[in-house]
Amino acid sequence: MATKKPFSRLPTNVLPINYNLWLKPCIEEFTFDGKVDIEVDVKEPTAEVVMNSMDIKISSVTYCQKDMKIFESSAIEFDESQEKVIIKFASTLAQGSGVLSILFKGELNDKMKGFYRSRYMVDGEARYGAVTQFEATDARRSFPCWDEPALKATFDVTLVVPKDRVALSNMNVISEADYFEKEFKVVKYARTPIMSTYLLAFVVGEFDFVEGKTPKGLPVRVYTPLGKKKQGQFALDVAVKALPYYEDYFNIPYPLPKMDLIAIADFCAGAMENWGLVTYRESALLIDEDNSSAHARQWVSLVVCHELAHQWFGNLVTMEWWTHLWLNEGFASFMEYLATDHCHPKFDIWTQFVSHDYMRGIDLDALDNSHPIEVPVGHPEEIDEIFDAISYSKGASVIRMLHNWIGDENFRKGMHNYLKQHAYKNAFTEDLWDALGDASGKPVRDVMGSWTRQMGFPVVSVTVKSRTDNSVTLKLSQKKFYANQKTIKDGKSPMWSIPISFSTYESPSKPVKDVLLKDETMEVTLENVAKTSWIKANPGTYGFYRVQYSHELLELLLPAIKDKSLPERDRLGFENDMFALAASGIAPTTDFLDALSAYENETNYSVWCDLDANIGSLSVLLWNDEDALNKFKKYILSLYDSTNTTLGWDPQSGEGHLTAMLRSLMIRRVGRFGCEKTIAEANKRFENHLNQKSSIVADLRSPVYSTIVSHGGPGELDKLLELHEKVDLHEEKERIERSVGSVKKPELITKVLDFAMTDKVRSNDKVFMIGSAAISNPIGRDITWEFVKKNWEKLHDMFKGSFLINRLVQMTTENYSSEQKAAEIKDFFEKNPPIGAERKVQQSLENIRRRLDWWKRDGKSISEWLSAKSE
Repeated sequence: MATKKPFSRLPTNVLPINYNLWLKPCIEEFTFDGKVDIEVDVKEPTAEVVMNSMDIKISSVTYCQKDMKIFESSAIEFDESQEKVIIKFASTLAQGSGVLSILFKGELNDKMKGFYRSRYMVDGEARYGAVTQFEATDARRSFPCWDEPALKATFDVTLVVPKDRVALSNMNVISEADYFEKEFKVVKYARTPIMSTYLLAFVVGEFDFVEGKTPKGLPVRVYTPLGKKKQGQFALDVAVKALPYYEDYFNIPYPLPKMDLIAIADFCAGAMENWGLVTYRESALLIDEDNSSAHARQWVSLVVCHELAHQWFGNLVTMEWWTHLWLNEGFASFMEYLATDHCHPKFDIWTQFVSHDYMRGIDLDALDNSHPIEVPVGHPEEIDEIFDAISYSKGASVIRMLHNWIGDENFRKGMHNYLKQHAYKNAFTEDLWDALGDASGKPVRDVMGSWTRQMGFPVVSVTVKSRTDNSVTLKLSQKKFYANQKTIKDGKSPMWSIPISFSTYESPSKPVKDVLLKDETMEVTLENVAKTSWIKANPGTYGFYRVQYSHELLELLLPAIKDKSLPERDRLGFENDMFALAASGIAPTTDFLDALSAYENETNYSVWCDLDANIGSLSVLLWNDEDALNKFKKYILSLYDSTNTTLGWDPQSGEGHLTAMLRSLMIRRVGRFGCEKTIAEANKRFENHLNQKSSIVADLRSPVYSTIVSHGGPGELDKLLELHEKVDLHEEKERIERSVGSVKKPELITKVLDFAMTDKVRSNDKVFMIGSAAISNPIGRDITWEFVKKNWEKLHDMFKGSFLINRLVQMTTENYSSEQKAAEIKDFFEKNPPIGAERKVQQSLENIRRRLDWWKRDGKSISEWLSAKSE
């Protein structure tokens, strides 16, 4: 980690009560004029006021005391490193209330943070809107304020905007009038509830909308680009169902008078939960009935439900400081699945939770360069780093574990009590544990503290101590799991309080025993278990830990996978544990390869999704040995053959959402691995699609695009890039951008990278197009890394301080497996520090060295195993 920058929180001798904010964006000049009258409470006499301000030019400050005495500022000093402004007065401000009035001017920047400009197209003409993104610490780029989550206040917003533009804020419009400049209007909004600055929002631009109402009459609107209002209907349907679901679940009404969801052309994250005005990137909100994939529908549902969960958990009750960010994100990431399951039960979304969020969190948390769920942060650059899979995915996973342990009824009761007690206030993690502990009568604070305060998670070893005809006694032991056994530290392993359940052949879907493993070892006896029965620890994969079985238990589980008597989430969890144990060095990789054959008749999308991800990771390892890689591809093609053949290319009448996604996954993998029939069919369908003879169904476009360019030449690439320019749906543009990196010829890879840097690719999509070239093959990896180094200054300036810089570092560095390359990457980033991604650099370096150690340890045995299979 880089040396932490000095940081101090704002003093609390002067606190905001209400902001009366007036803003006039000058969109053509990319600037805005502003004034704010802040009602403050002066807690103790002072001659200076310290606030947050960044990239704001303040022209005047006055203070009017309650007795109407007015003070002019004597000096305005900026501390840019601390992102603060110190306003000094010649006389002391008396204790009590008053109004601080500030005139200022700012820039509508192109950084996708603060108050920024967003470029969109209308009939082929480029136009600009003005948008906000304030989380975590960028409200200060829009107006001087106390920009900390605990320093809540109310807000009265007034916007002066062109008459032909839509202007939105958190609250409903209470008046609209002409401005003295006749082409402008003055729009005033109702006062907000008391809330944190990072939740304030305003948007100015051209939009259409669709609207509906919840059963209680709450108006809900989805704002879309002009001419695309139909694409907002799916998200509207989800929102109208999810809002009353949350009201019922939390037993607390939604407190604002309206709910708006809006698609923004240039948007860094997936979405932002601004209270009453949630902003989204287009592909996270818009669905085209004819051209959107099943995966896109599912993604939109999850993102909409995530942001609406925040309206209670995060907005109504807010973390006290960013150390507790996971209270916002972990819970919303858990709740999004509950609500999506309610809205779309056929998605089987909880099995997908395991293959997506659970596995994303557990993989990152195995690294030495992970961090605890609760990590002390100070400077804004440190805050940006923790918007990662630990706060979101591990956070959601340990909440799911807790929910399973205490039960839904107790969880709901505890959540209601927590939200009611802390409404419009701030809270700490322990406040939530106490509420859930009181509701359930279980030691929640003690148990969960071991999961949030320390980094990592355990591996639980399960062995048979004794067995009778009708029972079995197991020995359990726990120790910290390391992604690379070579990095294990000396000394005693940390301990966790682990809720552990067991299922058996006799009871595959309902646990037969629940225990709490608090010490290093314990023994457990299971009754009514035959000698030949399989035993599965962590059924449902609820617990956030790995399981290592003895050989005896392992052998009994494999047939249950093959005949699918083991439930889906258990087949998934078992396979993923096997892979992780192999990659870390606890077990040989050939054990995982041996287990793969048990999945040849697998039919569940989520199981295949995780299998496929691990097969992809193994193929990257085999970039070290081209002969072994070719044999591996041949073996995988045979493994996929049965399921792929059964599914075919064409959707069947009445087939489900998950079948469509599985077909897409199958074709993508076999196409990438060189199945000649698949390549030929992909090319045929692509030509028919271009010639408008028959359209490729939306679910198959991504695998078709990646297949044709990975086995094609300049012609195929050019056709895809021409299609990119013609299509209007942002989802389709993204599909193309993330497929074209599969090209293999150096000159074509360079063409893709150059294209990514043009205005034809939105700023928020450039990283993913560049990254697609780095992760597809070794040639692309090398060319992309050189490209990133050459263009680093421009890329860093574009994305610093956002999750995109983390993604850029990760995608373009961590697929190496040599010490020489690790040293080169380390040296480059020491000379060119990536602001907000220092931890990600360390994680990438660790993954490079982990893969190197893995290859040294198992490369030969993997190659021999593959050679034996190919004979």
